[in-house]
Amino acid sequence: MKVVALVPGGIGDQILFFPTLDRLKQSYPKAEIDVIVEPRSKGAYRVSQSVNDVFAFDFKDRNSPADWGNLLGILRDREYEVALSLGQRWTVGLLLWLTGIPTRISYQGPGSFFLSNPIALKTEQYAAHMYYDLLQGLNITGPCPELSLNVPKKDIEWAEQEQQKLGIGEGGYLLIHGGSSQLAQTKGIKKIYPVEKWQEILQTLNQQQPDLSMVVLKGPEDEAFVSQLLQGSPSLKVTSAPDIGKLAAMIANANLMLCTDSAPMHLSVAVKTFTIALFGPTDPQKLLPASDKYIGISSPTGKIADITPQMVLDKILGS
Repeated sequence: MKVVALVPGGIGDQILFFPTLDRLKQSYPKAEIDVIVEPRSKGAYRVSQSVNDVFAFDFKDRNSPADWGNLLGILRDREYEVALSLGQRWTVGLLLWLTGIPTRISYQGPGSFFLSNPIALKTEQYAAHMYYDLLQGLNITGPCPELSLNVPKKDIEWAEQEQQKLGIGEGGYLLIHGGSSQLAQTKGIKKIYPVEKWQEILQTLNQQQPDLSMVVLKGPEDEAFVSQLLQGSPSLKVTSAPDIGKLAAMIANANLMLCTDSAPMHLSVAVKTFTIALFGPTDPQKLLPASDKYIGISSPTGKIADITPQMVLDKILGS
């Protein structure tokens, strides 16, 4: 069986879709599964074993008829039998109908007329479970698997070498992702926690637990953020992971991940690292699984900047 999944969104959306892909592969071990994702998200599939090929298409761009025609050509040429789509746009439904793919599964909405198996969209649940509902269109039932990744061995080795380079001992480390990088920017929602509040948190932790190694993840857009943190916490260690596999390996080895609602947060859940995440306008119940291991701190006002450093410290020191 040949399956294609259209998965718009960022890296976090891809990771949340992994349980659906994994269960599909378990149910049909010989299936060839391809995904079509936005260019910024292709790297996510470095840590997936369930996908054969990854194609890029910018769903959010103002695509011309020629762009849609090229995508239609790809879908037709590969003769898929099943298509899954995470969107509700009628244009995508029409596209899938034009491909001639016999089993077309997506959520009920404006494009339902073009689907063979429309599925009710239940947005009140954890996002991974919401995506998993699509498998009802193939009569695949049972509980949704937990998020999981397949981190390449060479990425695990890179993380071990990076820890040695940073001088991290056997006591482990607290890993911080501040949310300045593109990995944290989703759908235009502001998720960046003020740097001065990060400084207060780190300085207090350094005073109370001076032997704790603290490491900050530095992405392409994080230069100013990290520089400001280092001014207040010169002992802070800095790491930059060149790809998502190495990033996942660094997160997996951490004692605790402290972050904002972002793609690294979903990676942390997938590698089973204890996680404390800061939420502003988004809902932790929809973005974190129900577990004592994953703690969401919600802003009392819906603005992430209104989370006080003491609220964060209480969760860290209490854990």
